[in-house]
Amino acid sequence: MSEAVLRGFLAHPPSDFIGGRFLALRPSAVAGSSELVASHDPAHPAIEVWSGAAEHSHVDLAVKAARTAGRGWIDVGQDFRRAALMRWRDVLTSNEDRMTRLITFETGKTLAESRLEAKALADKVSITLEVQSTSRIAGFDFAVTQTRRGICAFRPHGVMAVFGPFNFPAHLPNGHFVPALLAGNTVVFKPSERTPAVGQLLAELADLAAFPPGVFNVISGGPQVAAKLSDHPDIDGILFTGSWITGRRILAANLDRPGRMVALEMGGSNAAIVCADCHLKQAVIECVRSAFATAGQRCSCTRRIIVDASIADTFIPLFARVASTLLIGSGDSNEPIFMGPLISSAARESVLAFQSRKVREGAVSILSSSKLEREGWFLTPGVMQVQRFDIMTDEEVFGPLVQIAVASDDDDAIIQANASQFGLAAAIFTASEERWQCISPSIRAGCINWNVGTAGASSRLPFGGLGRSGNNRPAGAMSLDYCAAPIAQLEERTDAVTLPQGMRPF
Repeated sequence: MSEAVLRGFLAHPPSDFIGGRFLALRPSAVAGSSELVASHDPAHPAIEVWSGAAEHSHVDLAVKAARTAGRGWIDVGQDFRRAALMRWRDVLTSNEDRMTRLITFETGKTLAESRLEAKALADKVSITLEVQSTSRIAGFDFAVTQTRRGICAFRPHGVMAVFGPFNFPAHLPNGHFVPALLAGNTVVFKPSERTPAVGQLLAELADLAAFPPGVFNVISGGPQVAAKLSDHPDIDGILFTGSWITGRRILAANLDRPGRMVALEMGGSNAAIVCADCHLKQAVIECVRSAFATAGQRCSCTRRIIVDASIADTFIPLFARVASTLLIGSGDSNEPIFMGPLISSAARESVLAFQSRKVREGAVSILSSSKLEREGWFLTPGVMQVQRFDIMTDEEVFGPLVQIAVASDDDDAIIQANASQFGLAAAIFTASEERWQCISPSIRAGCINWNVGTAGASSRLPFGGLGRSGNNRPAGAMSLDYCAAPIAQLEERTDAVTLPQGMRPF
């Protein structure tokens, strides 16, 4: 039996949730040629958290259930949907500790990070229900003539496929669920194959919230299930959070479906510019925090630091020294752990391979990222200095490894910061508001912070990136924008008609 069930995190064995019912998956032992999904505790990899054999037929069942429920979910009206989401919020709040501990168990995140994520679930509901959010789909009308009116109304897209990531397995998909459901869409959610247990817990909580059957569905699976769902002809929209590589595949698969809503939140090679006049301690702390939060496994983590030449000899060794002191350990430790393990052995090896390749290409390793001599997929923070950043060699590495380059002046810093095909987040550290105002308009990113690191966001602000970071459909405060389509209407309420020029009376 699943360890997540044995420990009381889940009430059902590994299951999909379709049409208001839990459909148990076959255990891995009898999976045969089926797509096996299994997660492990990253701090203790021998412990299997959740496992089951994906049922490809469940994709069709889930989409059909969502489609069937769609008309009724629209007809009940927004007040009914608001009430349902308020129940969802209450259930999320009462199960916050349960969600916190399962996130840590399945992802390796520290309890402090997991607790913030679990709390953010209910907060997202509250923020979405506020008038500044709901007003985005409130519509408007105006007089065209004395008897004719122009009306803008908003209509849901229909069935929305939501694909979740492993690093924020509850919060980020919930950021899609809530606005999608409020707008009148139904949802088929596929969690990351690395965090299926958290996905199932979201299903169990949705069951407790008593959404009408078929409004919210969850199916587990790997790339094959993901491909079948994203390519399903009865899907009206795709809300995706994950890597550029996977997002590109989704875009390619939908080139012949221009009417399908595709909202992409992807990776980032985020830059921090450290100016000569920065508050040094502040810049070091924020850059270390943003580079190594969640073991570097956030799309908003700082990957590149560009430091002014005049302070490079001070900033770089200090940054490396602080990074070397970070406490690393199991997420559920009683000690004040800063970062836990990476999500998998493959993720860890990918970081180490990237580091080795960069050194062979001429980078100087200031602080080498290395494995800890203990069980678990742990890595120590890594810091390397490169000659300069170049768009042709830029790539995202998803782990606790940061690159530093020196800039001759602010203009050079801007050039190097923009030397990336990604464009999610950036940070500028300067004590001068004038310098901030001068640099920030030239930075190509969706989120630009002043004296605050790149990692972290507010749900009351938009969130999204440019280039390989996304398709400029900001989430966060503006997520309702991609969950409903504006419909233009002209209405005549009388039998008044004007005979057009050239038309004979009849």
